[in-house]
Amino acid sequence: MQTHEIKDDKLSLDATIEAVITTLKQKHPNITGHHLDIGSGTGNLIRRVSQEFRVESRALDYTDEFMELPDIQVDVVDLNDGRLPYPDHSFDLVTFTEVAEHLENYRAIVREIHRILKPGGVVVITTPNVLNMKSRMRFLTTGFWSMFGPLHVGETSIESTGGHITPIPYPYLAHALMNSGFSLPELSTDKMQFPSLYWFILLFIPIRIIAAMTWKKERNKYKTIDQFNAPIVREINTPAMLLGRSIVVTAMKPAEE
Repeated sequence: MQTHEIKDDKLSLDATIEAVITTLKQKHPNITGHHLDIGSGTGNLIRRVSQEFRVESRALDYTDEFMELPDIQVDVVDLNDGRLPYPDHSFDLVTFTEVAEHLENYRAIVREIHRILKPGGVVVITTPNVLNMKSRMRFLTTGFWSMFGPLHVGETSIESTGGHITPIPYPYLAHALMNSGFSLPELSTDKMQFPSLYWFILLFIPIRIIAAMTWKKERNKYKTIDQFNAPIVREINTPAMLLGRSIVVTAMKPAEE
């Protein structure tokens, strides 16, 4: 694919895009085939993927007005309808970055991504990390997570922070993926949220102690933690989760036997 230099992405942070590339290079360095970028924006992620991997990319968004790559046509779709206009088993890689928080029902799109991926295909999803320390303290004092605030009624710029209508803590995104048929997700973050560092230093040990007692009760009394979701629960209070700005979640559709 021919690539074109464009200015910094107006709709998705460069650090998040680079974190997606780093994650793919570390976990799926040999990925090839057909790539779908959901919420393609200006096309910056498509450009970076095409520079690093031998894939043929396709773009999907709610509008084509942001696209800056002249050789990429955008499939215009209302993702709140919950359907993707592609046949089963169409793609080897789907990227879904900084989009889920703008949707009324991201779980429907996760199910659709599973449907359109080929067996053995990979999805990478990013969304603001509402479980970092800065976000937790903001929620404690205001009732709003970081990057999620009071919403204007009738917001039209749905691609902006004002369009963040669905905060998605990592355990719920992981649950959506696994319930759709994906393997156990792998988690990383894009960069450290430095304002979280102060609260991390102050509260990390108390958080771990109180959480350990809580998880014990959840396992033994309420039976809410089992062998399948225990790895997800263990991620909730890791340093990466408490300090990371956005989560980068990777999962595979199991290969057919």
